[in-house]
Amino acid sequence: MQNSKLFIGNLDFTVVAEDLKALFADAGTVTDAAVISDKMTGRSRGFGFITMSTEEEAKAAIEKFNQFDLKGRKINVNLARPMEPRQ
Repeated sequence: MQNSKLFIGNLDFTVVAEDLKALFADAGTVTDAAVISDKMTGRSRGFGFITMSTEEEAKAAIEKFNQFDLKGRKINVNLARPMEPRQ
């Protein structure tokens, strides 16, 4: 698992990857940004992922943006966990 990949939760449904990339650029270099969408409807599922260039930048982003108000919602920012295997 990369220690520079962050889970971003409680996103407003209008937030897109470019919004996250622009916001998190204040904490360092963003190498990847994604907002996860429902495969059937295309609507945002309210969470996404950001990858920072270093672990230090990822930690700085957590400190700076966890509980940050983005489009009227306080976002949750944590280190991403590996996906659990499906049963």
